[in-house]
Amino acid sequence: MPELKLSKLPDRTPVKITITVMPELYQALQQYAGVYRATYGEAESISELIPFMLGSFLESDRGFAKARKDGLPEPTSPFPSEPVRRGRRASEAPLSTVNEEA
Repeated sequence: MPELKLSKLPDRTPVKITITVMPELYQALQQYAGVYRATYGEAESISELIPFMLGSFLESDRGFAKARKDGLPEPTSPFPSEPVRRGRRASEAPLSTVNEEA
């Protein structure tokens, strides 16, 4: 096989995550989406905004960055039969969706 400069691409399979939030947080997320719409002139759903919000949060957390640099333990699933899936960082592409049914 030839040697390529580009290594094999990482797993890019999106992972769907469903979360439940308190009413106060849901209201704040709705308000954020409204401010986003007013600021950029484009409406985005909460489920489209959340992955980028989480990515931004993780990238700005210096303690987390240091822990990653120092080496984190392997992630484990709370469910023994469920495999741990890895994907791109949330800031690179949406990895989760949130059901917006209230």
